[in-house]
Amino acid sequence: MDIFSLLGEVGISGLLDIIVMSVLLYSMLVWFKRTRAVFVVIGMFIVVGVYLLARQLEMTLTTTVFQGFFAIIIIAVVIIFQEEIKHFLEQLASHSVVGRFRNRRILNVPRNEIEILVNTAKNLARDKIGALLAIRGKDPIVRHLDGGTTLGGEMSEAILRGIFDPQSPTHDGAVIIFGDRIAQFSTYLPLSKNLRKLQKTGTRHAAALGLAELTDALCLVVSEERGTISVARNGDIRQVKDIEELSSVLEQFYEEVMPSAETKPWVDFFKRNYREKAIALAVTSLLWFFFVHEGKIDHRTYVVPVGYEDVPANLVVEKVDPPELELTFSGSRRSFYFLDQDRFRVSLKLSNVREGVQRRAIARSNIAFPEVLSLENIQPNEVRVSLQRKKP
Repeated sequence: MDIFSLLGEVGISGLLDIIVMSVLLYSMLVWFKRTRAVFVVIGMFIVVGVYLLARQLEMTLTTTVFQGFFAIIIIAVVIIFQEEIKHFLEQLASHSVVGRFRNRRILNVPRNEIEILVNTAKNLARDKIGALLAIRGKDPIVRHLDGGTTLGGEMSEAILRGIFDPQSPTHDGAVIIFGDRIAQFSTYLPLSKNLRKLQKTGTRHAAALGLAELTDALCLVVSEERGTISVARNGDIRQVKDIEELSSVLEQFYEEVMPSAETKPWVDFFKRNYREKAIALAVTSLLWFFFVHEGKIDHRTYVVPVGYEDVPANLVVEKVDPPELELTFSGSRRSFYFLDQDRFRVSLKLSNVREGVQRRAIARSNIAFPEVLSLENIQPNEVRVSLQRKKP
């Protein structure tokens, strides 16, 4: 089959089918990058692949055991990853057309806000004053916040310095920034348990990484012990080398969550997460080919020799006419994968025959073939068997 005939079979409905599933799969892949579910999902894909292969090869024991455990596995995954599933559904809503319009309308941030954040972090680091700032992206973060005081005031360096003043009761917790406003302060964030990435850092770094694992927010951490600045996003945390790098990180973040008017949407679409987009499209195309295209019913004819058994001891088969039959089977296209000619057999039982020419009708019981196929036609449906007595 050439590529042009395959594209002709896709059609409008098939193309829409591939697009919808690619978008869903892409959203899941982006989500998996920030959650601990990625390894479990990879394991599930391996299990499903083994099951499909075992089913195709008619490995009865393996498929029976897998079918019994699938329902239990699905329930266990839902219970264990209920938090991640909630976040995934939130992402679908926040990344919708309505969500994008709302975020773009509200989060119209002037670029001098980046300068305020950079100068604040620089001065706090210089004075070794600990601080934690969380800048909301596209994902909702309210349900991940605990406590805090609502402010809603315009962001400025003076207010941020006042909040993180060590003598002030407000210096503990995080400041939540939404657009150009300080939404909350003295707020507690979920703590990460990833000790490998946190190493010897403190609670502020654990809180920053914890929120970055659950949402697309950007968290800035100033260490009061070392006077360093770290950024956490997309489930990762790292220390910035200098103020220029911090400014670049903020610029990239704001450009992603609030594209400027000059940015072309289609260019930005292909620049971000291009690897996940390619994987989603490739996997969806393969799934469509295997389950839809190769799931269509096909008919194939096999030439099978006629065999026999249970011949009386005093007789010998001299000739079978015709010696071969044409058997036509129907089944999905993928049902014919890995089929060997030896799996088709025609066998006649000759236990009650006599000497001479015997006519035998070919019934389904005389034919052995894979259960995934259906027998459609037997040509011819009768054979003549010539038998003679054995010579002494």
